[in-house]
Amino acid sequence: MSTRLSAGRWWAIAYLGLCIGYAMTTAFSLTHLWTLPVLALWLGFAWLFRWGAPAHQVVLPRAWPWSLLPLALWWIYLFLADSYGKVDLGAVIFHLQAGIAENGSGERIFFAVIYSLAGVVMLGAFTWLVRVDQRWRLLERVLVLFLLAFNPLLFGITQQGAAIVTEDGAWLERRYVPPQIDAMPRDPPNLIYLYLESTEGTYADEARFGTAYDDLEALGHRGVVFHDLRQIDNTGWTMAGMIASQCGAPLMPAGLMHDSQFEPLEHVVPGVDCLGDLLAERGYDLTFMGGASIEFAGKGLFYEQHGFDTVLGREALSPRLDDPDYLNSWGLYDDSLLDMAVQRVRTLQDRPGPFGLFAVTLSAHPPYGHPAQACRDNQGVFDGKDILYSIKCTGWLTRRFVERLEREGLLENTLVVVASDHLSMKNSAWQSLIAGDRENTLIMLGNDLEPRVIERESSMVDVLPTVMEAMGFEVPAHRAGLGASLLSPAQTLLERHGIETINARMREENALQQRLWKIPSDESSR
Repeated sequence: MSTRLSAGRWWAIAYLGLCIGYAMTTAFSLTHLWTLPVLALWLGFAWLFRWGAPAHQVVLPRAWPWSLLPLALWWIYLFLADSYGKVDLGAVIFHLQAGIAENGSGERIFFAVIYSLAGVVMLGAFTWLVRVDQRWRLLERVLVLFLLAFNPLLFGITQQGAAIVTEDGAWLERRYVPPQIDAMPRDPPNLIYLYLESTEGTYADEARFGTAYDDLEALGHRGVVFHDLRQIDNTGWTMAGMIASQCGAPLMPAGLMHDSQFEPLEHVVPGVDCLGDLLAERGYDLTFMGGASIEFAGKGLFYEQHGFDTVLGREALSPRLDDPDYLNSWGLYDDSLLDMAVQRVRTLQDRPGPFGLFAVTLSAHPPYGHPAQACRDNQGVFDGKDILYSIKCTGWLTRRFVERLEREGLLENTLVVVASDHLSMKNSAWQSLIAGDRENTLIMLGNDLEPRVIERESSMVDVLPTVMEAMGFEVPAHRAGLGASLLSPAQTLLERHGIETINARMREENALQQRLWKIPSDESSR
Protein backbone atom coordinates (compact mmCIF):
# COMPACT_ATOMS: atom_id res chain seq x y z
CA MET A 1 0.00 0.00 0.00
CA SER A 2 2.79 2.46 0.93
CA THR A 3 4.54 1.69 -2.35
CA ARG A 4 1.38 2.56 -4.32
CA LEU A 5 0.94 5.76 -2.28
CA SER A 6 4.55 6.71 -2.93
CA ALA A 7 4.16 6.09 -6.65
CA GLY A 8 0.99 8.17 -6.69
CA ARG A 9 2.78 10.96 -4.87
CA TRP A 10 5.56 11.07 -7.44
CA TRP A 11 3.13 10.99 -10.36
CA ALA A 12 1.30 14.01 -8.92
CA ILE A 13 4.52 15.90 -8.17
CA ALA A 14 5.99 15.09 -11.59
CA TYR A 15 2.82 16.32 -13.29
CA LEU A 16 2.99 19.59 -11.37
CA GLY A 17 6.62 19.92 -12.45
CA LEU A 18 5.63 19.46 -16.08
CA CYS A 19 2.97 22.15 -15.70
CA ILE A 20 5.49 24.57 -14.18
CA GLY A 21 7.97 23.88 -16.97
CA TYR A 22 5.30 24.37 -19.60
CA ALA A 23 4.20 27.63 -17.94
CA MET A 24 7.73 29.01 -17.85
CA THR A 25 8.57 28.13 -21.44
CA THR A 26 5.26 29.56 -22.67
CA ALA A 27 5.50 32.79 -20.67
CA PHE A 28 9.08 33.43 -21.83
CA SER A 29 8.57 32.21 -25.45
CA LEU A 30 11.08 29.39 -25.11
CA THR A 31 11.01 26.04 -26.86
CA HIS A 32 9.07 23.52 -24.79
CA LEU A 33 12.18 21.32 -24.60
CA TRP A 34 13.20 23.54 -21.67
CA THR A 35 10.35 21.93 -19.74
CA LEU A 36 12.57 18.90 -19.07
CA PRO A 37 15.34 20.72 -17.12
CA VAL A 38 12.66 22.58 -15.14
CA LEU A 39 11.02 19.24 -14.34
CA ALA A 40 14.34 17.76 -13.23
CA LEU A 41 15.00 20.73 -10.93
CA TRP A 42 11.49 20.51 -9.49
CA LEU A 43 11.84 16.79 -8.81
CA GLY A 44 15.19 17.43 -7.14
CA PHE A 45 13.63 19.94 -4.74
CA ALA A 46 10.68 17.58 -4.17
CA TRP A 47 13.03 14.77 -3.17
CA LEU A 48 15.24 17.04 -1.03
CA PHE A 49 12.36 18.61 0.93
CA ARG A 50 10.05 15.57 0.87
CA TRP A 51 7.19 17.49 -0.73
CA GLY A 52 3.95 15.59 -0.24
CA ALA A 53 5.45 13.45 2.53
CA PRO A 54 6.82 15.70 5.31
CA ALA A 55 8.41 14.18 8.39
CA HIS A 56 5.46 15.24 10.55
CA GLN A 57 2.53 14.96 8.22
CA VAL A 58 -0.78 16.59 9.10
CA VAL A 59 -3.39 15.72 6.48
CA LEU A 60 -6.45 17.94 6.01
CA PRO A 61 -8.62 15.90 3.62
CA ARG A 62 -11.14 18.71 3.06
CA ALA A 63 -8.77 21.66 2.70
CA TRP A 64 -9.21 23.72 -0.47
CA PRO A 65 -6.34 25.85 -1.83
CA TRP A 66 -6.94 29.60 -1.98
CA SER A 67 -5.12 29.72 -5.28
CA LEU A 68 -7.38 27.45 -7.35
CA LEU A 69 -9.02 30.37 -9.18
CA PRO A 70 -5.73 32.26 -9.81
CA LEU A 71 -4.19 29.00 -11.09
CA ALA A 72 -7.16 28.48 -13.42
CA LEU A 73 -6.78 32.04 -14.76
CA TRP A 74 -3.10 31.40 -15.40
CA TRP A 75 -4.03 28.25 -17.27
CA ILE A 76 -6.36 30.27 -19.52
CA TYR A 77 -3.58 32.78 -20.18
CA LEU A 78 -1.12 30.00 -21.03
CA PHE A 79 -3.57 28.43 -23.49
CA LEU A 80 -4.00 31.76 -25.27
CA ALA A 81 -0.25 32.47 -25.25
CA ASP A 82 0.67 29.02 -26.54
CA SER A 83 -2.01 29.23 -29.24
CA TYR A 84 -1.41 32.76 -30.50
CA GLY A 85 2.06 33.77 -29.26
CA LYS A 86 0.83 36.92 -27.58
CA VAL A 87 -2.32 37.39 -25.53
CA ASP A 88 -4.06 40.37 -27.10
CA LEU A 89 -6.82 41.37 -24.69
CA GLY A 90 -8.32 43.71 -27.26
CA ALA A 91 -8.68 40.82 -29.72
CA VAL A 92 -10.29 38.63 -27.07
CA ILE A 93 -12.82 41.33 -26.13
CA PHE A 94 -13.63 42.23 -29.74
CA HIS A 95 -14.12 38.66 -30.95
CA LEU A 96 -16.32 37.74 -28.00
CA GLN A 97 -18.53 40.72 -28.79
CA ALA A 98 -18.43 40.65 -32.59
CA GLY A 99 -18.95 36.91 -32.88
CA ILE A 100 -16.73 33.84 -33.30
CA ALA A 101 -19.28 31.21 -34.30
CA GLU A 102 -18.23 31.06 -37.97
CA ASN A 103 -14.50 30.62 -37.41
CA GLY A 104 -12.44 27.93 -39.10
CA SER A 105 -10.27 26.99 -36.15
CA GLY A 106 -11.89 23.68 -35.33
CA GLU A 107 -8.52 22.33 -34.24
CA ARG A 108 -8.36 25.08 -31.61
CA ILE A 109 -11.55 23.76 -30.06
CA PHE A 110 -10.01 20.31 -29.80
CA PHE A 111 -6.88 21.71 -28.15
CA ALA A 112 -9.03 23.82 -25.83
CA VAL A 113 -10.72 20.64 -24.60
CA ILE A 114 -7.34 18.97 -24.06
CA TYR A 115 -6.04 22.06 -22.23
CA SER A 116 -9.13 22.12 -20.04
CA LEU A 117 -8.71 18.49 -19.05
CA ALA A 118 -5.00 19.02 -18.37
CA GLY A 119 -5.87 22.05 -16.25
CA VAL A 120 -8.37 20.10 -14.17
CA VAL A 121 -5.73 17.42 -13.50
CA MET A 122 -3.25 20.14 -12.52
CA LEU A 123 -5.72 21.68 -10.05
CA GLY A 124 -6.43 18.23 -8.63
CA ALA A 125 -2.74 17.47 -8.13
CA PHE A 126 -2.15 20.82 -6.46
CA THR A 127 -5.16 20.33 -4.16
CA TRP A 128 -3.74 16.96 -3.11
CA LEU A 129 -0.34 18.53 -2.35
CA VAL A 130 -1.89 21.25 -0.21
CA ARG A 131 -3.98 18.73 1.72
CA VAL A 132 -1.11 16.36 2.58
CA ASP A 133 1.71 18.88 3.15
CA GLN A 134 1.15 21.65 5.70
CA ARG A 135 4.14 23.59 4.37
CA TRP A 136 2.39 24.03 1.03
CA ARG A 137 -0.80 25.07 2.83
CA LEU A 138 1.12 28.01 4.27
CA LEU A 139 3.08 28.75 1.10
CA GLU A 140 0.11 28.83 -1.25
CA ARG A 141 -1.51 31.67 0.70
CA VAL A 142 1.45 33.80 -0.38
CA LEU A 143 1.46 32.18 -3.81
CA VAL A 144 -2.09 33.38 -4.49
CA LEU A 145 -0.91 37.02 -4.33
CA PHE A 146 1.90 36.32 -6.77
CA LEU A 147 -0.44 34.55 -9.20
CA LEU A 148 -2.91 37.44 -9.17
CA ALA A 149 -0.32 40.21 -9.40
CA PHE A 150 1.68 38.77 -12.31
CA ASN A 151 -1.00 37.24 -14.52
CA PRO A 152 -0.73 39.24 -17.80
CA LEU A 153 -4.42 38.62 -18.46
CA LEU A 154 -5.46 40.34 -15.24
CA PHE A 155 -2.86 43.05 -15.79
CA GLY A 156 -4.43 43.88 -19.13
CA ILE A 157 -7.91 44.03 -17.61
CA THR A 158 -6.79 46.45 -14.90
CA GLN A 159 -5.16 48.65 -17.55
CA GLN A 160 -8.41 48.71 -19.50
CA GLY A 161 -10.19 49.79 -16.34
CA ALA A 162 -7.62 52.48 -15.63
CA ALA A 163 -8.46 54.15 -18.95
CA ILE A 164 -11.85 55.11 -17.51
CA VAL A 165 -10.34 57.24 -14.75
CA THR A 166 -7.16 58.55 -16.38
CA GLU A 167 -6.69 62.33 -16.10
CA ASP A 168 -5.98 62.88 -19.81
CA GLY A 169 -7.85 60.34 -21.85
CA ALA A 170 -7.82 62.30 -25.10
CA TRP A 171 -4.17 62.53 -26.20
CA LEU A 172 -4.74 60.22 -29.17
CA GLU A 173 -8.15 61.69 -29.96
CA ARG A 174 -6.64 65.18 -30.25
CA ARG A 175 -4.25 63.83 -32.87
CA TYR A 176 -6.98 62.16 -34.85
CA VAL A 177 -7.73 63.94 -38.16
CA PRO A 178 -11.09 62.91 -39.67
CA PRO A 179 -10.26 61.38 -43.08
CA GLN A 180 -11.27 63.54 -45.99
CA ILE A 181 -10.29 64.33 -49.56
CA ASP A 182 -9.66 67.92 -50.63
CA ALA A 183 -9.22 67.19 -54.33
CA MET A 184 -9.17 64.20 -56.65
CA PRO A 185 -7.56 63.52 -60.03
CA ARG A 186 -9.53 64.12 -63.21
CA ASP A 187 -9.51 60.40 -63.96
CA PRO A 188 -9.56 58.69 -60.54
CA PRO A 189 -7.81 55.32 -60.56
CA ASN A 190 -9.27 51.97 -59.69
CA LEU A 191 -8.01 50.31 -56.52
CA ILE A 192 -7.21 46.63 -55.93
CA TYR A 193 -6.23 45.96 -52.32
CA LEU A 194 -5.11 42.43 -51.44
CA TYR A 195 -4.67 41.58 -47.77
CA LEU A 196 -2.31 38.65 -47.27
CA GLU A 197 -3.26 36.77 -44.12
CA SER A 198 -0.32 36.82 -41.66
CA THR A 199 2.25 37.23 -44.47
CA GLU A 200 4.50 39.76 -42.79
CA GLY A 201 7.52 41.38 -44.39
CA THR A 202 9.77 39.68 -41.84
CA TYR A 203 9.76 36.61 -44.09
CA ALA A 204 11.94 38.51 -46.57
CA ASP A 205 14.95 37.63 -44.38
CA GLU A 206 16.47 34.76 -46.36
CA ALA A 207 18.86 33.87 -43.55
CA ARG A 208 15.88 32.87 -41.42
CA PHE A 209 13.22 31.91 -43.96
CA GLY A 210 14.97 30.97 -47.20
CA THR A 211 13.01 31.63 -50.39
CA ALA A 212 9.54 31.79 -48.81
CA TYR A 213 9.09 35.50 -49.69
CA ASP A 214 10.75 35.50 -53.13
CA ASP A 215 7.62 36.05 -55.23
CA LEU A 216 6.51 39.01 -53.13
CA GLU A 217 10.02 40.43 -53.30
CA ALA A 218 9.89 40.13 -57.09
CA LEU A 219 6.59 42.05 -57.11
CA GLY A 220 8.15 44.70 -54.91
CA HIS A 221 10.90 45.37 -57.45
CA ARG A 222 8.21 46.73 -59.77
CA GLY A 223 6.65 49.15 -57.28
CA VAL A 224 7.04 50.96 -53.98
CA VAL A 225 8.07 48.80 -51.03
CA PHE A 226 7.60 50.15 -47.51
CA HIS A 227 9.79 48.95 -44.65
CA ASP A 228 9.57 49.43 -40.86
CA LEU A 229 5.79 49.11 -40.82
CA ARG A 230 5.40 48.12 -37.17
CA GLN A 231 2.44 46.67 -35.32
CA ILE A 232 0.98 48.86 -32.61
CA ASP A 233 -1.57 47.55 -30.13
CA ASN A 234 -5.12 46.89 -31.32
CA THR A 235 -4.00 46.23 -34.90
CA GLY A 236 -2.85 42.63 -34.51
CA TRP A 237 -5.74 40.58 -35.92
CA THR A 238 -7.52 40.60 -39.27
CA MET A 239 -10.39 42.99 -38.54
CA ALA A 240 -8.06 45.27 -36.56
CA GLY A 241 -5.54 45.38 -39.39
CA MET A 242 -8.25 46.13 -41.94
CA ILE A 243 -9.76 48.90 -39.83
CA ALA A 244 -6.37 50.44 -39.02
CA SER A 245 -5.37 50.53 -42.69
CA GLN A 246 -8.77 51.75 -43.95
CA CYS A 247 -9.88 54.03 -41.11
CA GLY A 248 -6.53 55.30 -39.81
CA ALA A 249 -7.27 54.22 -36.25
CA PRO A 250 -6.53 51.16 -34.13
CA LEU A 251 -9.50 48.95 -33.35
CA MET A 252 -10.06 49.78 -29.70
CA PRO A 253 -12.92 47.37 -28.84
CA ALA A 254 -16.27 48.72 -27.69
CA GLY A 255 -16.10 46.64 -24.51
CA LEU A 256 -18.07 48.05 -21.61
CA MET A 257 -18.88 51.14 -23.68
CA HIS A 258 -21.34 49.10 -25.71
CA ASP A 259 -24.95 49.44 -24.57
CA SER A 260 -25.53 45.68 -24.74
CA GLN A 261 -22.27 44.15 -23.60
CA PHE A 262 -23.50 40.58 -23.92
CA GLU A 263 -25.16 40.91 -27.31
CA PRO A 264 -23.49 40.81 -30.75
CA LEU A 265 -22.43 44.12 -32.24
CA GLU A 266 -24.82 45.74 -34.70
CA HIS A 267 -22.30 48.38 -35.82
CA VAL A 268 -18.53 48.27 -36.38
CA VAL A 269 -16.69 51.56 -35.75
CA PRO A 270 -19.73 53.62 -36.79
CA GLY A 271 -18.24 56.89 -35.52
CA VAL A 272 -15.54 57.32 -38.16
CA ASP A 273 -15.33 57.56 -41.94
CA CYS A 274 -13.07 55.01 -43.59
CA LEU A 275 -11.62 54.58 -47.07
CA GLY A 276 -14.77 52.86 -48.30
CA ASP A 277 -16.94 55.76 -47.17
CA LEU A 278 -14.74 58.29 -48.95
CA LEU A 279 -14.56 56.31 -52.19
CA ALA A 280 -18.27 55.50 -52.22
CA GLU A 281 -19.07 59.22 -51.94
CA ARG A 282 -17.01 59.75 -55.11
CA GLY A 283 -18.78 57.16 -57.20
CA TYR A 284 -16.61 54.10 -56.64
CA ASP A 285 -18.20 50.65 -57.03
CA LEU A 286 -16.74 48.76 -54.06
CA THR A 287 -16.45 44.99 -53.59
CA PHE A 288 -15.06 42.89 -50.76
CA MET A 289 -14.19 39.22 -51.29
CA GLY A 290 -12.92 36.68 -48.77
CA GLY A 291 -12.86 32.91 -48.58
CA ALA A 292 -13.99 32.82 -44.94
CA SER A 293 -17.42 33.67 -43.57
CA ILE A 294 -18.34 37.34 -43.46
CA GLU A 295 -20.22 36.58 -40.23
CA PHE A 296 -16.97 36.02 -38.35
CA ALA A 297 -15.75 38.93 -36.20
CA GLY A 298 -18.08 41.51 -37.70
CA LYS A 299 -16.38 41.50 -41.10
CA GLY A 300 -19.57 41.71 -43.13
CA LEU A 301 -20.99 44.45 -40.91
CA PHE A 302 -17.88 46.58 -41.30
CA TYR A 303 -17.83 46.46 -45.10
CA GLU A 304 -21.58 46.80 -45.52
CA GLN A 305 -21.66 49.83 -43.21
CA HIS A 306 -18.65 51.59 -44.73
CA GLY A 307 -19.54 52.13 -48.35
CA PHE A 308 -19.21 48.71 -49.98
CA ASP A 309 -21.79 47.73 -52.59
CA THR A 310 -20.93 44.02 -52.71
CA VAL A 311 -19.65 41.89 -49.80
CA LEU A 312 -18.87 38.28 -50.67
CA GLY A 313 -17.67 35.59 -48.30
CA ARG A 314 -17.80 31.83 -48.00
CA GLU A 315 -21.60 31.85 -47.95
CA ALA A 316 -21.91 33.46 -51.40
CA LEU A 317 -18.74 32.15 -53.04
CA SER A 318 -18.69 28.45 -52.14
CA PRO A 319 -21.74 27.64 -54.36
CA ARG A 320 -19.72 28.94 -57.33
CA LEU A 321 -17.02 26.28 -56.94
CA ASP A 322 -16.73 23.58 -59.59
CA ASP A 323 -16.00 21.12 -56.77
CA PRO A 324 -18.24 21.93 -53.77
CA ASP A 325 -15.98 19.87 -51.52
CA TYR A 326 -12.86 21.91 -52.34
CA LEU A 327 -12.93 23.84 -49.05
CA ASN A 328 -10.78 24.08 -45.95
CA SER A 329 -11.92 24.64 -42.37
CA TRP A 330 -12.18 28.41 -42.98
CA GLY A 331 -13.70 28.38 -46.45
CA LEU A 332 -12.39 28.76 -50.00
CA TYR A 333 -8.80 28.05 -50.90
CA ASP A 334 -6.94 31.03 -52.31
CA ASP A 335 -6.58 29.72 -55.84
CA SER A 336 -10.39 29.59 -56.05
CA LEU A 337 -10.79 32.99 -54.42
CA LEU A 338 -8.29 34.75 -56.68
CA ASP A 339 -9.77 33.16 -59.80
CA MET A 340 -13.12 34.62 -58.76
CA ALA A 341 -11.44 37.96 -58.00
CA VAL A 342 -10.11 38.08 -61.57
CA GLN A 343 -13.63 37.49 -62.84
CA ARG A 344 -14.89 40.26 -60.60
CA VAL A 345 -12.29 42.71 -61.94
CA ARG A 346 -13.40 41.89 -65.49
CA THR A 347 -17.00 42.66 -64.53
CA LEU A 348 -16.08 45.91 -62.78
CA GLN A 349 -13.91 47.03 -65.71
CA ASP A 350 -16.93 46.75 -68.01
CA ARG A 351 -18.98 49.12 -65.83
CA PRO A 352 -18.75 52.91 -65.99
CA GLY A 353 -16.88 54.72 -63.24
CA PRO A 354 -14.00 53.72 -60.98
CA PHE A 355 -14.05 50.64 -58.77
CA GLY A 356 -12.36 49.23 -55.71
CA LEU A 357 -11.82 45.53 -55.03
CA PHE A 358 -10.65 44.43 -51.58
CA ALA A 359 -9.84 40.76 -50.92
CA VAL A 360 -8.18 38.76 -48.17
CA THR A 361 -6.29 35.47 -48.51
CA LEU A 362 -6.07 32.69 -45.94
CA SER A 363 -3.31 30.36 -47.20
CA ALA A 364 -0.90 31.46 -44.46
CA HIS A 365 -3.34 31.35 -41.55
CA PRO A 366 -1.49 30.09 -38.47
CA PRO A 367 -0.39 27.71 -37.19
CA TYR A 368 0.38 25.78 -40.39
CA GLY A 369 -1.60 27.40 -43.18
CA HIS A 370 -4.05 26.11 -45.79
CA PRO A 371 -2.07 25.92 -49.05
CA ALA A 372 -4.18 25.57 -52.19
CA GLN A 373 -4.02 22.68 -54.61
CA ALA A 374 -2.43 24.96 -57.21
CA CYS A 375 0.45 25.50 -54.78
CA ARG A 376 0.81 21.79 -54.12
CA ASP A 377 1.02 21.23 -57.87
CA ASN A 378 3.65 23.96 -58.12
CA GLN A 379 5.65 23.36 -54.93
CA GLY A 380 5.32 19.64 -54.30
CA VAL A 381 4.07 17.79 -51.24
CA PHE A 382 2.95 19.80 -48.18
CA ASP A 383 3.94 18.15 -44.90
CA GLY A 384 0.98 19.68 -43.06
CA LYS A 385 3.18 21.66 -40.66
CA ASP A 386 5.55 23.98 -42.54
CA ILE A 387 4.16 27.52 -42.46
CA LEU A 388 6.93 28.64 -44.84
CA TYR A 389 5.39 26.41 -47.50
CA SER A 390 2.13 28.30 -46.96
CA ILE A 391 3.87 31.69 -47.04
CA LYS A 392 5.49 30.78 -50.34
CA CYS A 393 2.09 29.65 -51.61
CA THR A 394 0.58 33.04 -50.73
CA GLY A 395 3.36 34.92 -52.50
CA TRP A 396 3.19 32.75 -55.62
CA LEU A 397 -0.59 33.03 -55.89
CA THR A 398 -0.41 36.80 -55.36
CA ARG A 399 2.23 37.26 -58.04
CA ARG A 400 0.26 35.05 -60.42
CA PHE A 401 -2.91 37.07 -59.71
CA VAL A 402 -1.25 40.41 -60.44
CA GLU A 403 0.53 39.17 -63.57
CA ARG A 404 -2.67 37.61 -64.86
CA LEU A 405 -4.55 40.90 -64.49
CA GLU A 406 -1.67 42.68 -66.21
CA ARG A 407 -1.63 40.29 -69.14
CA GLU A 408 -5.35 40.81 -69.65
CA GLY A 409 -4.92 44.58 -69.64
CA LEU A 410 -7.01 44.96 -66.49
CA LEU A 411 -4.55 47.11 -64.53
CA GLU A 412 -4.64 50.30 -66.57
CA ASN A 413 -5.23 53.35 -64.36
CA THR A 414 -5.21 51.07 -61.33
CA LEU A 415 -3.34 51.11 -58.02
CA VAL A 416 -2.58 47.65 -56.64
CA VAL A 417 -1.86 47.36 -52.91
CA VAL A 418 -0.42 44.12 -51.54
CA ALA A 419 -0.20 44.09 -47.75
CA SER A 420 -0.30 41.83 -44.74
CA ASP A 421 -3.31 42.24 -42.50
CA HIS A 422 -1.17 41.89 -39.36
CA LEU A 423 1.93 40.15 -38.04
CA SER A 424 1.58 36.41 -37.77
CA MET A 425 0.36 34.79 -34.60
CA LYS A 426 2.15 31.70 -33.32
CA ASN A 427 3.05 29.28 -36.09
CA SER A 428 5.57 26.57 -36.89
CA ALA A 429 8.31 29.17 -37.59
CA TRP A 430 7.64 31.10 -34.38
CA GLN A 431 11.10 30.92 -32.82
CA SER A 432 12.66 32.29 -36.01
CA LEU A 433 10.03 35.04 -36.29
CA ILE A 434 10.59 36.37 -32.78
CA ALA A 435 14.38 36.17 -33.10
CA GLY A 436 14.56 39.68 -34.57
CA ASP A 437 12.61 42.80 -35.50
CA ARG A 438 9.35 42.26 -37.34
CA GLU A 439 7.43 44.34 -39.87
CA ASN A 440 4.26 44.17 -41.94
CA THR A 441 4.21 43.84 -45.72
CA LEU A 442 3.20 46.88 -47.78
CA ILE A 443 3.78 47.03 -51.55
CA MET A 444 2.12 49.42 -54.04
CA LEU A 445 2.15 48.92 -57.79
CA GLY A 446 0.91 50.88 -60.77
CA ASN A 447 -0.73 54.31 -61.11
CA ASP A 448 2.61 55.73 -62.32
CA LEU A 449 4.37 55.10 -58.98
CA GLU A 450 8.14 55.16 -59.32
CA PRO A 451 9.66 51.87 -58.07
CA ARG A 452 11.63 52.50 -54.89
CA VAL A 453 12.05 51.50 -51.26
CA ILE A 454 10.76 53.72 -48.45
CA GLU A 455 11.99 53.02 -44.94
CA ARG A 456 10.05 54.88 -42.28
CA GLU A 457 9.00 53.96 -38.77
CA SER A 458 5.27 53.63 -39.21
CA SER A 459 2.24 51.47 -38.48
CA MET A 460 -0.95 50.30 -40.15
CA VAL A 461 -2.73 53.58 -39.37
CA ASP A 462 -0.36 55.28 -41.83
CA VAL A 463 -1.55 53.09 -44.69
CA LEU A 464 -4.82 55.02 -45.16
CA PRO A 465 -3.34 58.42 -46.11
CA THR A 466 -0.55 56.69 -48.04
CA VAL A 467 -3.04 54.81 -50.23
CA MET A 468 -5.10 57.96 -50.75
CA GLU A 469 -2.09 59.95 -51.94
CA ALA A 470 -0.86 57.04 -54.08
CA MET A 471 -4.26 57.20 -55.82
CA GLY A 472 -3.69 60.88 -56.54
CA PHE A 473 -6.08 62.31 -53.96
CA GLU A 474 -5.09 65.43 -52.03
CA VAL A 475 -5.29 64.85 -48.29
CA PRO A 476 -5.27 67.72 -45.74
CA ALA A 477 -1.71 68.10 -44.38
CA HIS A 478 -0.98 64.57 -45.70
CA ARG A 479 -2.91 63.14 -42.72
CA ALA A 480 -5.95 60.96 -42.15
CA GLY A 481 -7.02 59.42 -38.87
CA LEU A 482 -3.89 58.93 -36.79
CA GLY A 483 -1.84 58.31 -39.89
CA ALA A 484 0.55 60.32 -42.04
CA SER A 485 1.24 59.58 -45.69
CA LEU A 486 4.52 57.74 -46.13
CA LEU A 487 4.83 59.40 -49.54
CA SER A 488 5.01 62.81 -47.86
CA PRO A 489 7.37 64.57 -45.42
CA ALA A 490 4.72 64.52 -42.65
CA GLN A 491 5.97 62.75 -39.53
CA THR A 492 4.22 59.59 -38.37
CA LEU A 493 3.22 59.18 -34.74
CA LEU A 494 5.86 56.48 -34.35
CA GLU A 495 8.58 58.72 -35.76
CA ARG A 496 7.62 61.51 -33.40
CA HIS A 497 6.71 59.64 -30.22
CA GLY A 498 7.82 55.99 -30.53
CA ILE A 499 5.80 52.80 -30.41
CA GLU A 500 5.97 52.45 -26.61
CA THR A 501 4.33 55.85 -26.11
CA ILE A 502 1.54 55.10 -28.59
CA ASN A 503 0.81 51.72 -27.01
CA ALA A 504 0.85 53.21 -23.52
CA ARG A 505 -1.61 55.90 -24.60
CA MET A 506 -4.00 53.30 -25.96
CA ARG A 507 -3.96 51.47 -22.64
CA GLU A 508 -4.63 54.66 -20.68
CA GLU A 509 -7.25 56.46 -22.79
CA ASN A 510 -10.81 56.07 -24.00
CA ALA A 511 -11.70 59.29 -25.87
CA LEU A 512 -10.67 57.88 -29.27
CA GLN A 513 -12.46 54.66 -28.37
CA GLN A 514 -15.62 56.69 -27.75
CA ARG A 515 -15.27 58.36 -31.14
CA LEU A 516 -14.92 55.01 -32.90
CA TRP A 517 -18.06 53.55 -31.42
CA LYS A 518 -20.34 56.59 -31.27
CA ILE A 519 -23.33 55.94 -33.50
CA PRO A 520 -24.20 58.99 -35.63
CA SER A 521 -27.45 60.64 -34.55
CA ASP A 522 -29.16 60.02 -37.90
CA GLU A 523 -28.59 56.27 -37.51
CA SER A 524 -29.30 55.99 -33.78
CA SER A 525 -32.73 57.55 -34.31
CA ARG A 526 -33.78 54.89 -36.81
